[in-house]
Parts: sequence; C-alpha cells; structure tokens
Amino acid sequence: MPAATNREDLIAVTRKDYAKLEALIADIPADLAERKFEDDTSIKDIVTQRAHWSGLFFKWLDQAAAGGPVHIPDEGVKWNQLKPYNAELRRRYADMSWDDARAWLARAHGRLLDFMQAGTDASLYGQTMPGATGWTIGRYAEASGPSHYRSAAKFIRSCLKQAG
Repeated sequence: MPAATNREDLIAVTRKDYAKLEALIADIPADLAERKFEDDTSIKDIVTQRAHWSGLFFKWLDQAAAGGPVHIPDEGVKWNQLKPYNAELRRRYADMSWDDARAWLARAHGRLLDFMQAGTDASLYGQTMPGATGWTIGRYAEASGPSHYRSAAKFIRSCLKQAG
C-alpha cells in the first residue's frame, strides 16, 4: 500500500486501519490476548507496543519543540536494537490488563487522529520529521498509526489461526 501524501488520505487510512484492528480485537478474551505466541509475544503485547510507539511519535515532536535532541527511535536505542527494546516493552507492560491495553491503544489512536485533523497538508507533508532523515511528519504519523495497525492485525490474525 503506498503511503499517504496528503492530510485527507492520511486521516482516511488511519480511520480505516484502526477500525479493522479494533474489530479484530473487540471479542478476544483476556486469556487468549495474554497467551504467548511467536517470539514470546502475546496479542496484548502487540497492542501495548503499538500504543507505546504512537506515544513515541509525540515524544519526538515534543523534543523538537523544546529545542533539544530528538531521540528516534528512543533515547539510547538504535534501529538495529528494536528486538531487545520491544522485549523490554513486553516486560514493562506485562502487568497491564487486556482491557487497559485496548483502552490505551484507543486513546493513542484518538490523539494521533486529533493531531492529523488539526494539521494541514503543509504541516504534515511540507517538512521532514525533526531529528529524522527523509520522511515527512505525515509519513512518520502514518508509520506510528495505520502502518502499525496493519502489522498488529497481521500478527493477531496469525495468533488467532494458531489458537484454532
């Protein structure tokens, strides 16, 4: 799927992909959501990771607005260290309930959508993401929302298939 290149398309793909993910997880019971699958990762783990990563997008924007360094993906973390970083996220959020994980994702989605709706084509696609190379703010917003929703849904469908 090609990346959105304007505000209207970004909002549309964000709504569409979140609705698909939300429908997919709506009826998953907590015991199944917390069962470990591939790489010792559960459905709940994927949901909390996606909410966390959405928050990182805003952390990057806040760091840039404060005039400080922007730590992408996170302070002290390089892109080639994502496996251990995500493993740490699984440990950090291990005690979060399934209901709380879904609620966090819904809040993160709402915040991202509000940001997109308040933006313009120029603010989203007329400049690169502070602290990053190449991608626009809109492209980072898409990576933090709908792209993550799609990858989460793919993982969750695989888990559901394995669970039978």
